[in-house]
Amino acid sequence: MKAAPFAYVRPSGLDDVLAELADGDGKVLAGGQSLVPVLAMRLGRPGTLVDINAVEELGGFGRSGDTLQIGAAVRQRTVEHARLSRDVPLLGMAMPFVGHRELRSRGTVCGSLAHADPAAELPAVASCLGATVTVAGPSGRRRVPAAEFVVGAMTTGIGPDEVVTGVELPVARPRQGFGFAEIARRHGDFALAGVVTVVDTDDDGTLRAARLTGFGISDRPVTEDVTDLLRSVLPGDGREDLAARLRPGAGELAARVVDTGGDAHGSTGYRRRLFSVLAARELATAWRKAGSRPS
Repeated sequence: MKAAPFAYVRPSGLDDVLAELADGDGKVLAGGQSLVPVLAMRLGRPGTLVDINAVEELGGFGRSGDTLQIGAAVRQRTVEHARLSRDVPLLGMAMPFVGHRELRSRGTVCGSLAHADPAAELPAVASCLGATVTVAGPSGRRRVPAAEFVVGAMTTGIGPDEVVTGVELPVARPRQGFGFAEIARRHGDFALAGVVTVVDTDDDGTLRAARLTGFGISDRPVTEDVTDLLRSVLPGDGREDLAARLRPGAGELAARVVDTGGDAHGSTGYRRRLFSVLAARELATAWRKAGSRPS
């Protein structure tokens, strides 16, 4: 199909972007890798496409203190290959799984957050890290915790007259370890189930905190504090042993958080099994990496 008729504007300033969105009938265009198929299938019929690529302040990408700041117009491929991104290891771990190289060359990090696909990698990474999404609207600017930004499948907490301006991700700290894994039918497909983990330890190696975010398992990324789960099986004798110790607890967690319905690619029970295996393995991986990072 072809898209329904729409107007196209390319403002050069953020105030002009907000003016175009004021009537609630506009749709922001950044990379367009998710938006264009929606238009082509006529699942969305905005009156105006507001292209934000000419807005200079939305193209910022850099580190400020303990956060990595990524503007709304910054391409995924730019972030994937930037030296700065090494300060947030989960970006490097997750980015190769985001679609395909050609899509990442046009798609934006913030566009993936705003699209809010339940099986997308970047919203899960942002949620697990405790990132902050910055939003501008007619009432001014506001900051939204990433864990609260997505409120449902393809649905966020921003209004039709607001625009995402960027995301702030905390850089890795000493004695912090990470894990990422997903299962998909083919590389580049959306995940049937995926897991992001972060483990914090003290200088003496004592567990401080552990978080886990699942994606592809519900209508939004699901973030859980799993400190008690990990603490209950420590110490372990090696990576495989620790993962095996974690499996029963991970299975209980899967039964509680995996609530997506079955489809042609896998039942709910199958996704729970995938999630439990990935959760145990990547939590063990993050614990091991936390111990190997210098203090």
